[in-house]
Amino acid sequence: MRAMVLSAALLPLELELERRKIPEPGPGDLRLHVLACAVCRTDLHIVDGELPLPVLPIVPGHEIVGMVEAIGPGRTEYRLGDRVGVPWLGHSCGCCAFCEDGHENLCDAPRFTGYHRDGGFASHVIAEAAFCLPLAMPEADASRIAPLLCAGLIGWRSLKAAGEGARRLGLYGFGAAAHLVAQAALAQGREVYAFTRTGDHAAQAFARGLGATWAGGSDERPPVLLDAAILFAPVGKLVPTALRVVRKGGRVVCGGIHMSDIPAFPYRLLWEERSVVWVANLTRADATEFLEFAQSHPLQVHAVTYPLTQANEALADLRAGRIEGAAVLVP
Repeated sequence: MRAMVLSAALLPLELELERRKIPEPGPGDLRLHVLACAVCRTDLHIVDGELPLPVLPIVPGHEIVGMVEAIGPGRTEYRLGDRVGVPWLGHSCGCCAFCEDGHENLCDAPRFTGYHRDGGFASHVIAEAAFCLPLAMPEADASRIAPLLCAGLIGWRSLKAAGEGARRLGLYGFGAAAHLVAQAALAQGREVYAFTRTGDHAAQAFARGLGATWAGGSDERPPVLLDAAILFAPVGKLVPTALRVVRKGGRVVCGGIHMSDIPAFPYRLLWEERSVVWVANLTRADATEFLEFAQSHPLQVHAVTYPLTQANEALADLRAGRIEGAAVLVP
């Protein structure tokens, strides 16, 4: 098998192609032939050293579409040849207070795909069957399904956190997650206001083309006060910026796993019952709910594909903001 591997020995940090023996699945596991794996900003945080690295070397990638190629011992609903998805949450303990309360996204002993265990920047991957997702949707192109498995899922959880009453919704950072959330929000009858990097007219046109009511730079004010805003850009200074454009009782949702420091801001931005909340990881229930929504409300997934060996180029393009939609690696 081939894998793009992050090793502590490589400075500056980048991925290196390795050839490895194809692994055998253990009890409860599946071996998947990877069809496509989207590139997430979390992968960029890992490669750039912005998140602590619990396991090295590691193969990143957690938006995986794969075909079941081998099944380990134990019972499973999957069969050889099934197409399945592998998301960020690769394992939860099932017995801590959070898991027992239905919040496995906050598990005390989680294992994340492409972070604690090798992920999908490879031709093959081992995944725990219980945390794989059946992909019965009619879309044949795996590269257009892969972004749903994190950009879509985390976006969906963030949209729910914004609240059903949030009819006017701001999205800061119009990348992979926002271009999917915008479509889901519009399907629910909401208005979308898109905020991009200052001067990024291409991204603003992209947002308007998907149905955004308004699009502008993150330093601009929308024409109306918003009910809620979701931050996908990992920029802490956008928290007070977003608070300034939400109405009384409005909410700002931070959807990323990592963010630069949030600067001090005046208390009056929170007064009048504005709030700031964070979304952490996802649950399998979120995944089931969102994939069902995506089947009944087909989303236009804008995917820019790269060969597996160009993973570093895909990460560089994501870092520089050169991707419209989502970057996807295809082995």
